Amino acid sequence: MRAILICFGGAMGLAACMGAVDLTAPSPARDYADYCAGCHGTGGDPGPIAQELKLHPVSLADLTMMNDGNFPEARVMSKIVGHREHGEMIGAQAGEMPSFEPMLDGPVVLYDSGDGIATPTPARLVRLMEYIKGMQQ
Repeated sequence: MRAILICFGGAMGLAACMGAVDLTAPSPARDYADYCAGCHGTGGDPGPIAQELKLHPVSLADLTMMNDGNFPEARVMSKIVGHREHGEMIGAQAGEMPSFEPMLDGPVVLYDSGDGIATPTPARLVRLMEYIKGMQQ
């Protein structure tokens, strides 16, 4: 009985950490259309804005192929929100991508990028990454 109570308590704590599912949040397809398709196209290949950019957008449909058969989940999310790579800001914070701040507000989920550490991560960001993962050829 004690073990059941401990497990139940842990599950309740995990649920509180993750927050409630936001049913008003846009779908991942809507987020992709709003934030990504202009540059990356509807299927992950260059979109109508791509030719106007200083940096050529990478083909999102080929990320698995370009990474030896492994889809780089954590790296995709890092690029979306912006991070430093080799001393330079890339992704959203570098100015080439739109601001994804609205996507970072709201419920979080525990996300493990493969290192065994579950980290609270914005749910919309994880869903967008999974949407892009579904585009792989």
